[in-house]
Amino acid sequence: MQKLPMVQKKENGLTTYIPVGDTVIGRDFAVIAGPCSVESEEQIMETAVKVKDAGANILRGGAYKPRSSPYSFQGLGKTGLQYLRRAGQAVGLPVITEVLDTRDVYAVAEYADILQIGSRNMQNFSLLMEAGRSGKPVLLKRGMSSTIEEWLGSAEYIMKEGNPNVILCERGIRSVETYTRNTFDVSAIAALRELTHLPVIADPSHATGRAGLVPSMSLSAIMSGCDGLMIEVHPSPRDALSDANQQLTPAEFAALMSDVRKTLKLRERLRNEHGEDSFIARAETAGQ
Repeated sequence: MQKLPMVQKKENGLTTYIPVGDTVIGRDFAVIAGPCSVESEEQIMETAVKVKDAGANILRGGAYKPRSSPYSFQGLGKTGLQYLRRAGQAVGLPVITEVLDTRDVYAVAEYADILQIGSRNMQNFSLLMEAGRSGKPVLLKRGMSSTIEEWLGSAEYIMKEGNPNVILCERGIRSVETYTRNTFDVSAIAALRELTHLPVIADPSHATGRAGLVPSMSLSAIMSGCDGLMIEVHPSPRDALSDANQQLTPAEFAALMSDVRKTLKLRERLRNEHGEDSFIARAETAGQ
């Protein structure tokens, strides 16, 4: 690993806490939920109510959408930001949305509580630095073909601008597999707990691209040690203007949240009984 003094794990081994609304990311388990794209005020408002009722504590929604085709839906822009902000305020949730361009950082920061840097922009260093200077917490997604070291280097760019509030998000990496949208690297979640003090959340929606795989991958991420989840939820996924195949219905999300709560209790019980590093400790002892 290259020298990255700001992101490397602290001597006390503690995770950094990042307060966002009533949630402290790194201490509280954060569930970020909402549609891939903000499509209308009615759509984002309905989704906000449903995900809040199910237990989400941060609302997501894309106002600016980076799409592979220039002819695909690109988002509602500033209007989408306004709809997202109103929905968050209506249900009492902070909001997160993606920023694509250095020119939009401060405009997006007026509406969003967390700025998201997407996979395609993980090494857009000008954007990273501008987001770092914004003063807002930044969620940094892993690049689709990036190593863990490269990912942490990008986080260092943000922190070097005086912003300590960086959240890492594992969203899958590109591999030879084509059945899933990406290959979900749950091992990266466990590895990051050894390498950095920054909180790590998982995005199984983008990692798999298949709604049916999202629940099991969410629970796998929890047991790998993640500090939160980002789940795409839409009132009518088959009518979604982007990423229809990976979005859960509100009912499916509510069912998942029930399993999330049970899995978190199991994880906590195992940690209390054996210690978080029990398996590592046994391996080290066996090797002596």
